[in-house]
Parts: sequence; C-alpha cells; structure tokens
Amino acid sequence: MHGLETRRNNLPLAIMVIACSMLVPNAGDAQSGKAEILPPANPATFVRITKGPALELVRDNLAIIRWTSNNPGGTDEHFGIVRYGTDPHQLGLTAKSHIRLNQGHSYTVFRVRVDGLRPQTTYYYTVDSQQASGKSDGVKSPVAHFKTP
Repeated sequence: MHGLETRRNNLPLAIMVIACSMLVPNAGDAQSGKAEILPPANPATFVRITKGPALELVRDNLAIIRWTSNNPGGTDEHFGIVRYGTDPHQLGLTAKSHIRLNQGHSYTVFRVRVDGLRPQTTYYYTVDSQQASGKSDGVKSPVAHFKTP
C-alpha cells in the first residue's frame, strides 16, 4: 500500500516535468547559450504596398513616413527606404530605418524617420524596402508629398 501512495504523490510532479519539457524547446541549446537561428524565408514572388505610404507625423524639422506591404521574405534584417527632396523629379536625399521581419506574419509595417527638414517646405517622396544586402524588394510607391509646418 505504501508503494501505491508514493506513486500517487509523484504523479503531479511527473506531469509537471513532462509539461515543462514540452514548453522549453531545445533545452540543451538554452543551457549551452546557443540561440536557434532560422534561415531566411524565401523572397516573396511579388511585394506590394497594401497600405500607405502615409505621413504618420510631421514637425518643422522631421517627418515619419509609414506604409505596410505583404511580407517581403528574404533576410530578416531589412530597411525601409524613403527617397525625398523638394523637387518631385529629383529625390536625391535618402532616409533609412532598420526593421527586423517577423516571418510568421503575412505583412510588414515600415516606419522611416526623415530628419533635417526645413520648416514650411514642401517635400516629395517615394518609399521602397530592401534586404540587409542592399537588394531591393522591388516595391516602389508613386511620388507623394507633404509640407512641414
């Protein structure tokens, strides 16, 4: 009878150990300090802007441009790119913001901060995105504009 009592008392402990081992993937890697690195996702066949670009914020010396595209895939390290200037035919200035893709999402939100703007000036811009290697995702917006206060 004593053996049956001991087994009953150990049952909750055994269930907890099994459950915890299922929650911690690659426990051996966690103990060794190695993180699991996923390979880059296959690049999307066609990357398109699904929302925006739009002006999220504008001040007299800065602006934040935001847009959403389907997930471009490729390397996790990506950059949102804004090419801008005061002439819609000469967008010679570039602002760039780092982003890390979440391969589990079907879309990606890009936000780029554009600094060094002049007050009461109209700026024209277009957006793009690129992998860390510099390879463009092949998405480019039409030229849009905003005016600083």
